[in-house]
Amino acid sequence: MTWFDVLREIEPFDELPFDRTLVESLEVAAREQPLGVLRFFTPTFRSYASDELKGCGKASFPAFSITGGACALNCDHCQAKILEPMIAATSPAELERKVRDLVLLKDLRGFLLSGGSNRRNEVPYERYYPTIEKLKRDFPHLRIAAHSALLDQRRAKQMEAAGIDVAMTDVIGAQQTIRDVYHLDRPVVDFEATLAALTATSMEVVPHIVIGLHYGRLLGEEAALDIVARYPVAALVLVVVTPIYAPAEKPFATVSTDDVAKVFVAARNRIRHAPVQLGCIRPPGRHKMVTDAYAVMAGFDGIAYPAEGIVTLARAIGRPIEQNHACCSISLDGLAGRRACAA
Repeated sequence: MTWFDVLREIEPFDELPFDRTLVESLEVAAREQPLGVLRFFTPTFRSYASDELKGCGKASFPAFSITGGACALNCDHCQAKILEPMIAATSPAELERKVRDLVLLKDLRGFLLSGGSNRRNEVPYERYYPTIEKLKRDFPHLRIAAHSALLDQRRAKQMEAAGIDVAMTDVIGAQQTIRDVYHLDRPVVDFEATLAALTATSMEVVPHIVIGLHYGRLLGEEAALDIVARYPVAALVLVVVTPIYAPAEKPFATVSTDDVAKVFVAARNRIRHAPVQLGCIRPPGRHKMVTDAYAVMAGFDGIAYPAEGIVTLARAIGRPIEQNHACCSISLDGLAGRRACAA
């Protein structure tokens, strides 16, 4: 049975608009280079459960925002809404108290540290680093990831010295997108310089590329992949822009699944030295089901919050699977998130 026939046999995928030629090309590529284990990531950033996978009821890997819901950039694709579900920790003392409580009460395994940016796309983590050092000393099992935003070598070294395990940073390949969507007066080279500074440390570095960031059309994704390919990253995470947060005067189109698939194939072909993963954010519903299926068939190494039918597809095409209750950026080496979740 061909992969296209397999898709037609899986009930959730019935009548979804898969490109037969693309699916056939992915099947041929998989015969030439067999696909490995596929990890499904279900961190406790938000509730999740499907007919195929259980979510995790414990706060084993939450996200904290050091600015609460505030962000000076207020980018068009996000409007700071991504910060709202995070746990506010607007002082080092508040972060320490909440982390210690979660270690004691909820078996905390690690957390994501994030926050809104200033007008230069920088997040002011410096006053939190002594607290991070103390928490890592008292709870050495904790794995901590941080959204780095833009920074220089000095700040990258500060982040490393504090004990951050994983640095996550956006890579944007188009100057027009930086200006129009991010409202930011910084060049593309600053995003590459940030990646260079981070990869010069001992931290695991996980760049993110947002597909369709320029109002729902492709612009700069290939250039961003070229940047990532030049550095020894621990993994690459792709997400797909969602139009739900956009201001009415600057609407985003929904990126077509065909365009998403083009970037998936380019990423998997371009980034051979590190895992390529599909992150938390992408359009919901039928779009997500097609997107996730293409990620499985393109040989992605991980998918966060997979759609219905994806586990069945992975098994049907012969891919072993694992489930991790941690962020896809931090559970790279099996040290975090492997623990079974007692719901």
